[in-house]
Amino acid sequence: MAATSTPSPRLPFLFRRLAFRGRGRERRQSNFVNPFVGILVKGIYELWGEGGSYEELEEAVKSYPDERKLPYLGSESTFKITVDSFGKVMSLLEQNERIRGLSYIPFKGRVNLKNPDHNFWLMETDDTATNNGLPPVAQRRIFFGREVGGADRKLLPTYQLKSRNYLGPTAMDAEMAFLMANQAQAAPGKLVYDPFVGTGSILVSAAHFGAMTMGADIDIRVVRDGRGPDCNVWSNFKQYGLPMPIALLRADNNLPPWRPGLKEVFDAIICDPPYGVRAGGRKSGGRKLLKGVIGPYTVPDDKRADHIPSTAPYSLAECVHDLLDLAARMLVIGGRLVFFYPVSREEDSCEDHFPEHPCFELVATSEQILSSRYSRVLLTMVKTSSYTEELALAAWMKHLEFKENHSKWLEEGNNLHSSVFSPADVHHSGDSKLSKESKPKYRGKYV
Repeated sequence: MAATSTPSPRLPFLFRRLAFRGRGRERRQSNFVNPFVGILVKGIYELWGEGGSYEELEEAVKSYPDERKLPYLGSESTFKITVDSFGKVMSLLEQNERIRGLSYIPFKGRVNLKNPDHNFWLMETDDTATNNGLPPVAQRRIFFGREVGGADRKLLPTYQLKSRNYLGPTAMDAEMAFLMANQAQAAPGKLVYDPFVGTGSILVSAAHFGAMTMGADIDIRVVRDGRGPDCNVWSNFKQYGLPMPIALLRADNNLPPWRPGLKEVFDAIICDPPYGVRAGGRKSGGRKLLKGVIGPYTVPDDKRADHIPSTAPYSLAECVHDLLDLAARMLVIGGRLVFFYPVSREEDSCEDHFPEHPCFELVATSEQILSSRYSRVLLTMVKTSSYTEELALAAWMKHLEFKENHSKWLEEGNNLHSSVFSPADVHHSGDSKLSKESKPKYRGKYV
């Protein structure tokens, strides 16, 4: 899911599942394979030929060098041909017709559908304007090639949420969590931190790739108690036989617990900040404390065990600024910050601006469309500069500028929650009963 220049239309033989669509002119998904996009890659193929029609395909395959084809067509080997399509569905009859049309290829071996020596693929893209919500294909193309290797996608059913021991309302989908861990380049020897850990879905994926993990959450009941001694964040790691997190902290992203002077500890920070659709952000304080009605207080020792601190609303703009400041302090040079950021998809909204920080370079943006009104973008940033007070001041100025010019739609009166839950425009002809029954309904996926 790395983002580079616009991918070449001649490389779709690196067939993959497109869960994201790149947004912006410069940052696009790459078709090139690297160790960190294995979740999206379905297979890698040696391309024997391609064309806009089956006649062109036949000519291309016949012109492919025999010394590259004949070693896989001998009588001593077995083979299988799979027909796949992109943007449309083929019936079994159509697939068989496509296979019979490959009679010009001199297969001499036996067919083995269960365990063949060689897998051949015939892939066809549609030429319609829309492809089931995916980016449109410029023109119809047909590809034929030999499978070189395939990704192990068996881990997705293994980690699916419906079989997860401890689950919360905002738990990250397993595939999405693995994609985020890939973007962060989670690997053995690296330390990954999630400041909004919740039930630990993101850290589970990072631990699967061998990374050491650490998490924090403002809700002490989540990180300490769960639903009992056998149903908590720790039990999720135990369920999959993964190394336990180094620590799970009750911590506030607005008031980080790190001692002064502690810097550059984590190799990656991966998180899904609360943006108020299913669960709003919270920070320490409470209304009375923030309004100055009461002053700071110390919880008596005999009440600490069961004390649940008061909290107050935490706006997304403030949350993201604190997250960037935390990452600038605590990430090593070259470390990655990976997080989701919501954007409006209304006709009058063109959200191509994302939060910035002088210490980071934005290297990838990948949009996940959640409804007709809003989507979220997975942002991947790489730390390029060490944290200094001067850069912190520059970051604060960028935050104020961004909040003023690009995040007004998240403010009260025009926020994400109202955008998602507001009802479709209905014209009432003085019918008060109809007006009362027109309650806001959710218009997309819960995240």
